Amino acid sequence: MSFIDGFWHLLNFFGPAIGLALIAPSLVKLLWRRDLKSVRWLRLCVWVFATGAAVSIAGLVALGHDGKMATYAAMVVVSALTLWWVGFMSRSR
Repeated sequence: MSFIDGFWHLLNFFGPAIGLALIAPSLVKLLWRRDLKSVRWLRLCVWVFATGAAVSIAGLVALGHDGKMATYAAMVVVSALTLWWVGFMSRSR
């Protein structure tokens, strides 16, 4: 496998986490505009990507294949919890 092939493979592996990290914080910032005014969009994106990537790796290790629906479902749940934690709970401290 060449370097370019490896790059595209990794990009496609982390693609769902990247997509979720761009879409979910945008929608959350749109829906809860006043409540999340002080939380930066980039901070939400980074946290959602980090947790989504961790879930993708855990799903690959636990299930033996990437692209399983259980992994994607876990990624959505963990991303929602991450957005809740970073957006709302970290401000109250």
